[in-house]
Formats: sequence, C-alpha cells, structure tokens
Amino acid sequence: MYAIVEAGGKQHRVEVGQRCRVERIWTGVAAGDEVVFDRVLMVRDEKTVKVGKPLVVGARVRATLVRPLRDAKIIVFKKKRRKGYRRTRGHRQDLFEVRIDAIEA
Repeated sequence: MYAIVEAGGKQHRVEVGQRCRVERIWTGVAAGDEVVFDRVLMVRDEKTVKVGKPLVVGARVRATLVRPLRDAKIIVFKKKRRKGYRRTRGHRQDLFEVRIDAIEA
C-alpha cells in the first residue's frame, strides 16, 4: 500500500515504514511528535486505487517526526555581462525527516 501526498508544494510517494524528507511545514513540533498529512492525492492498496479530485476525501497519512535537518547548500550566482555586476548568495532549505506510520483511506 502506498499513497501520494503533497507537502510543501512537492508530491511524495510514501509507504508505511518509509523515511522521507519534507520541507518544514509544521511549526512548534519536536522530534518524536506525530504529524499528519491531510493533502492526500492518491491511495493504492493491493486491489483498488483511489484518485482524488484533487484530494482523496477522508484520507490521511500519519507520520512521526524523526529529526529536523537542513539540505545541502545551493549557490545562487547573478551576473550582468560587461557591467561589473556579480552577486553570490547561498541557501540551505530547512527540512524534516519523517517516518510514515499509517495510511488511512
């Protein structure tokens, strides 16, 4: 059984027991807290497939927050030729690592 959930503007295919990295969309949570994905786009078990329009009604995915972490740094470089304009900035995205506990459809 697996589900496709939307979190932080991205879609993730999740299964029970899987660990995945999602953007920090919950505030005030700590490691070990339970979080819920309400935006479930599709659920598939052994026999049936439920596709939402755009969401599956009544479907939720329960997960446990394992740890907060940060993604690798990306470099943002801007330049305008022949003008002497160069800017370099870096960015690291804040993430949560979550463990999927249950898929309720």
